[in-house]
Amino acid sequence: MAESRNKTIHDKSYQVLVDCLRQARQDAGVTQTDLASLLSTPQSYVSKYERLERRLDVIELRAICQALGLDLLKFLASFEKELKRRRVL
Repeated sequence: MAESRNKTIHDKSYQVLVDCLRQARQDAGVTQTDLASLLSTPQSYVSKYERLERRLDVIELRAICQALGLDLLKFLASFEKELKRRRVL
């Protein structure tokens, strides 16, 4: 079971998701520390998912989008476009 969880962190599509989240954070002019504060989490929480050391679930993804002022569905649509652009299917 743990093996399947590790695979998803290293999956190319998960890397694209994290890249999209990092870019959205940077585009919003928000530091890891700022985002962590908005999420009421330590800065290491943001750092760990951005370094692929921690996997996000959909509830966490939704909270991150809300903290960054992003619509979850629009974010997911842009993620899908990025997957296609990078040819990660």
